[in-house]
Amino acid sequence: MALPHARSGEVVDVRPLGARLAGEKTVALFKAEDLEVMRLVLAAGRSLPSHRVAGEITIQCIEGALEVSAENRSHVLHAGQLLYLSGGVTHGVLALEDCSALVTVALRKQSP
Repeated sequence: MALPHARSGEVVDVRPLGARLAGEKTVALFKAEDLEVMRLVLAAGRSLPSHRVAGEITIQCIEGALEVSAENRSHVLHAGQLLYLSGGVTHGVLALEDCSALVTVALRKQSP
């Protein structure tokens, strides 16, 4: 069963999960025509393989620590830090500690 996405005007709690972190999974909080926001949850040592998306993205670490590899560099993010990546940039994510992050993706329509 798909989780419901937030609706316009609905408040979404994105505070740190704390003790609940180990039992949570990555979820899409909402998806609109031009924007998608997800809460990424990764256990220490887990990763997302290198990939890219057409639109710009931000990755904001909420808790723990993660490493984002992009543009031949590694960026370590700790709670309260945000990384912006241009559209089309190949990137991968590695959890250095159990972590959660808010990922925002600007959705670009595919050219015909």
